[in-house]
Amino acid sequence: MPGRYCVTRLTKKLFGQRIFEKMMKMTFYGQFVAGEDHNAIKPLIRKNRAFGVGAVLDYSVEEDLTQEEAEKKEMDSCVSEAERESPDADQREKKYKAHRQFGDRRGGVISARTYFYADEAKCDTQMETFLNCIKASGGASADGFSAIKMTALGRPQFLLQFSEVLVKWRRFFNFLAAQQGKSEMMLLEQKLELDELKESLAKMGLGAKDDIGNWFSGEKLGLSGAIDLLDWNSLINNTTKISNLLMVPNLKTGQLEPLLKTFTAEEESQMKRMLQRVDILANHAVEHGVRLMVDAEQTYFQPAISRLTLEMQRKFNREKPIIFNTYQCYLKEAYDNVTMDIELSRREGWYFGAKLVRGAYMYQERDRAKEIGYEDPINPDYEATNRMYHKCLEYVLEEIDNSRKANVMVASHNEDTVKFTLEKMNEMGLSPTENKVYFGQLLGMCDQISFPLGQAGFPVYKYVPYGPVNEVIPYLSRRAQENRGFMKGSQRERSLLWRELKRRLLSGQVVYRPSY
Repeated sequence: MPGRYCVTRLTKKLFGQRIFEKMMKMTFYGQFVAGEDHNAIKPLIRKNRAFGVGAVLDYSVEEDLTQEEAEKKEMDSCVSEAERESPDADQREKKYKAHRQFGDRRGGVISARTYFYADEAKCDTQMETFLNCIKASGGASADGFSAIKMTALGRPQFLLQFSEVLVKWRRFFNFLAAQQGKSEMMLLEQKLELDELKESLAKMGLGAKDDIGNWFSGEKLGLSGAIDLLDWNSLINNTTKISNLLMVPNLKTGQLEPLLKTFTAEEESQMKRMLQRVDILANHAVEHGVRLMVDAEQTYFQPAISRLTLEMQRKFNREKPIIFNTYQCYLKEAYDNVTMDIELSRREGWYFGAKLVRGAYMYQERDRAKEIGYEDPINPDYEATNRMYHKCLEYVLEEIDNSRKANVMVASHNEDTVKFTLEKMNEMGLSPTENKVYFGQLLGMCDQISFPLGQAGFPVYKYVPYGPVNEVIPYLSRRAQENRGFMKGSQRERSLLWRELKRRLLSGQVVYRPSY
């Protein structure tokens, strides 16, 4: 990304730091960023709150790295010692390995901030930043959200490896379902007959039939005489030695094998510390009465991110929704993921929390899949993504209607999606005062959606980036490349603003007082 920040650097050089910062605050920074720290953002949060609009706080500082620096950091942090010593010794899948040409994860990404691993001390610093953000959110309002990113909290090598394990275990279940003639069924309708499953696994050499039976001897596993994918997923659980999680079935040899032959003591420790940081943040959110949104990331990290978020939900969402997972509806598997997680929440009795987005990594994901050689995970076109979004949303709304234990944030700038949600809520008799369905837009965008919703009593939130001017420039410079959809939205917003200004002048109501 050569020259990405040339204009801002030249402006700073010409005018000096102080004038540069004033210019930014009067223009681009002032439009999309709330302020430099948690004290500076309070006036904007109070003003929005007066119009019924809440905040999802998001500390948007990024390192100003060159492409070469970003690629080096990514390769250093995603390749294990074992892989460096014997690059071809382990049968890793291409999708879940680091590739230098896609090492700079900022490429083709506009609105999502990006973290690159430096060391454990840097992860601790970023955790402290998130803790301060949670505290600021709790102090700003009684119903706030705070956003975190998993890649800020540890070495991404673990996310890559754990994602590959989860995908391979799911694929193994699909293989066994096909053996029992059930591959054409809907995902959650695929139930493996327990006796037949034991026979299959024993024939593959994964253990004696009686030993395999012990795998399914948990409190609820196998009581019905059948195992579905949720039961199967529960076989992968927390153990003292984190690397024990990274065992995968080898369909050729019929054996369970480690994904990597060896883990160093430091790699084992890094994996544990990442999980500890996540746990600290969740506990802090509970303590301050703040709901925690875990952002979605690239598909080669996402299975691990979703599973870790799910584990937090199982622990912290017992009495109310605290932890929210993010589902990217441009993914072909989005509906399966939503339905699976809702079913698990039903069985275990906890509150399901979701943020639905279309997705931030489409161009990068498509290019990587094509270049490296695996199936494109993205829906074929924008309309397919819209259909997927509405399908997932309708399923969650139906769950809210049935149980009142699900919660969803409709994070969208699409007016048709907002109208679709309002119509469905009206059909189902879901009142906005129940606070089960929230709406979310980015600060500085689509105010013509956010503020009328807030004034009408719907729970609506702005994603509020904040941070020092110089340190959010990398994030803002990508926001400047926002797509044509935003430009259309801004033209519509200008038209609506002009119409409102004329209305006020003609009616004599120049100053508007919010009724909230």
